[in-house]
Amino acid sequence: MIFDLAFVGFGTVGRGLADLLLEKKEELRKKYGMEYRVVAISDIRVGSILDYRGIDLREALRLAEAGTSLERLPAQEKGLSAIEIVRESPSNAIVEVTWTNIVDGEPGYSHIKTALSLGKHVVTTNKGPISLYYRELMRLADEKNVRLKFKGTVLSGTPAFNLFDGALAGCSVSSIRGIVNSTSNYILTEMEKGLDYEDALKEAQRLGYAEADPTMDVEGGDAAAKITILSNVLLGANIRPDMVKRKGISSITAEEVLGAKKRGERIKLIAGAEKRGGAIKAEVSPVPVPVSDPLANIMGVTNALTFETDCLGNFTVVGPGAGRRATGYALLTDLISIAKG
Repeated sequence: MIFDLAFVGFGTVGRGLADLLLEKKEELRKKYGMEYRVVAISDIRVGSILDYRGIDLREALRLAEAGTSLERLPAQEKGLSAIEIVRESPSNAIVEVTWTNIVDGEPGYSHIKTALSLGKHVVTTNKGPISLYYRELMRLADEKNVRLKFKGTVLSGTPAFNLFDGALAGCSVSSIRGIVNSTSNYILTEMEKGLDYEDALKEAQRLGYAEADPTMDVEGGDAAAKITILSNVLLGANIRPDMVKRKGISSITAEEVLGAKKRGERIKLIAGAEKRGGAIKAEVSPVPVPVSDPLANIMGVTNALTFETDCLGNFTVVGPGAGRRATGYALLTDLISIAKG
């Protein structure tokens, strides 16, 4: 399959995919029959270009890394808005990697809906539209006979949804619980070493694990969006992030963390969902987890999910939940999945 790709967003995640596309170009062609051209890039910081002949991705990546406008490159159109790139580019697949908004899903929702309406495949890491409009967008993709893939919305490149499309096809999931927010897990790990919450947060910000405004992470908003997506996809739920009971870690003290450790437990921000009769209960909350539980031993910025299934009982997947290469890899595996048909 030949992809004519349009990037909507070309920050850390988009560039992570670009790295892998360049690095694995021959492998993708030989192993999966997948070839690509990049025909458009739109980014709020480095500008917007469209070229039917194809854009030099290596040079675009070099300019973006230097903070230089992509509009220095030769192109047939420059300065188009993101939605114009979706509509007007000669793309058959959109890479939507703009910022997450779990209030109304914009601007990602409009980008994705427009692309699907035009018969274009979409791969995205944007939790907003998927957590809010999953069923609507999947129906639209089905109607237009295209694919909407969003593996990177949860656990980055670590397998989650795609397990049940392949190796675990036929397994039914009855509950999900896990550590899905790297920032909170890092802070709790540092507090176990004796830091108080504020100092641990400052260290997370210094290392780039936490945003200047960490509210989405430390108050559980990010985890709530992720457990919403997991619930809707794997448990057959129809919920939104604001329906998830939520408590963050900002009120947790070092004394509580160290006290739990003395009792043979670790406090973890756990996102969980389970089927109860015909209903789904989903919650995000810091809870003490016995050290015998695999989730108790997930430290730093690592993430993990434990699935309860009818065929295999409980099993846990562990891996990176963030990062340029890991999240770029999630997008790459989604493109490979589409190429394999």
